[in-house]
Amino acid sequence: MAGGGPLSAAGIQTMNTIRQNIRAVLLVSCLGAATCVCGGQPKEFALDDALLEALRHNAQLQSMQAKADAMGQRPASAGALPNPMFKYSGMDAADGGKFPNTMEKRFMVEQEFPWSGKRGLRENIAKKDAEAMVRDFDAATLDVVMAVKEAYFELRATRDVIAITRNEEDILRRVEKSAEAMNVTGQRSQQDVLKAQTEIAMLKPNLLALAARETELQSKLNELMNRDPKEPVGTAVTSPRREIAANVELLIARAEKLRPEVLGAQTQIERAGAEHSLMAKESRPDYRLGIEYRSIENDADQIMFTVGFDLPFWHEKNHALVRESAMMIESGKSALESAQRQAASETLSTFAKLDAALKTLDLYRTDLIPLAEATFHASESAYQTGKVEFFELLESERSLLNVRTMAAMAEAETGMQFARLERAVGTDLNPGAAEGKP
Repeated sequence: MAGGGPLSAAGIQTMNTIRQNIRAVLLVSCLGAATCVCGGQPKEFALDDALLEALRHNAQLQSMQAKADAMGQRPASAGALPNPMFKYSGMDAADGGKFPNTMEKRFMVEQEFPWSGKRGLRENIAKKDAEAMVRDFDAATLDVVMAVKEAYFELRATRDVIAITRNEEDILRRVEKSAEAMNVTGQRSQQDVLKAQTEIAMLKPNLLALAARETELQSKLNELMNRDPKEPVGTAVTSPRREIAANVELLIARAEKLRPEVLGAQTQIERAGAEHSLMAKESRPDYRLGIEYRSIENDADQIMFTVGFDLPFWHEKNHALVRESAMMIESGKSALESAQRQAASETLSTFAKLDAALKTLDLYRTDLIPLAEATFHASESAYQTGKVEFFELLESERSLLNVRTMAAMAEAETGMQFARLERAVGTDLNPGAAEGKP
């Protein structure tokens, strides 16, 4: 509306919808989650728990939300009339006057009225500025969600690798005992025992590095959730999704429409259009209406009406403003095209990486891990019967450890690539995404 009053009910509803569109989608899936607490410490920590806490408490998001709310108050101010002016003046004889108690006193109230349509355009520009801030907030929300998911799945994989490494240490100790027993009977040399002990010792630096990485990832998650960096994070129990939307073209189309950067660029074009219309009206004069009351000693009081208006003589200045705003529209169109191209490019490349990660994980689980396990068990049995040397047994054990470790990291990679694909598209990819369902 053109006036300076509060936004209409429809306007408020529109702004609230814009402000909450992404957070609502992300929060819906989290509301049913609950952290299991045992003795004051979280025992299990689902991904939805982490997302819900980050969306509610992340310091950056809280700051941007407050700024978006603040900018949402600007349209009412921008569309309002300027404050009226009150002026008092007194007139008296230059010689022998009784200042400040003058013979003639004037009291004047003057109100400025912008040219028709200017107030509405200024209000619309302020609305677009607020909407652009909301788009920035939406993009920051997606960044936080992606960062939480990446840290969560990498933390889960790091803990899995720690467990795998400790399990391998148990296997090596079993091999060490076997070598010691065979050394006692003279079937194997003491060197095999020393090699087993050396292999066990070599696992310890890996465990230290993994523990440091676990601490780093816990600290990062706590930072995203605005918690104490030393607060323990419970067991990550959520596994990455295993399905992928098959229609990459549909995902690209969604990205080109739904990504906050694209919507933000569209908002900037609309803002530039409103500003262009405003600049075109700046050559039209604003006018002022006033009323003046005069109190004159020894004479009748008087009332005077006044009318004034601007004289927009400097046409080149106004023309320059119009040209500038027209150029900003073209700039906005180029920015929109760039944002759409970036959205399409990131969606396509991330989709390919996710597809590769899923296939890699499937290869580890269905082929490489069973093969490595069978090779190790065969080598262990053959070593006990004297058919293979100890270094062959160690080689098969190292291969098994490596394959299991890589499988755990490949699983984390699928979760991280899913998160990056959702960020590229600009929305949560629920199972209906492949069919275009909301």
